[in-house]
Amino acid sequence: MKTFLKVLLIAALAIIAVKLLPITLVMGCLLAAGLALLAGIGVATMAIAACLGLVIVTLLSPIWLPILAIIGIVTLVKRRSAVTA
Repeated sequence: MKTFLKVLLIAALAIIAVKLLPITLVMGCLLAAGLALLAGIGVATMAIAACLGLVIVTLLSPIWLPILAIIGIVTLVKRRSAVTA
């Protein structure tokens, strides 16, 4: 009798699973579409941030390029004077 109840329970669960399959598929597809949308938005946001960073670096180049050149010259002079001393 116990085996019969187990088989009956498994059959009932299988029928419920088959009845709920379309809802499960729709929910899974909606979840996948939402995740794909979020991933696309994330990639677009990163691309926009990279472009804005490049624009900022380009616009500020008149400031940081001469400073970088001065730092390089000072470093070269320090090394030359340390080698000769």
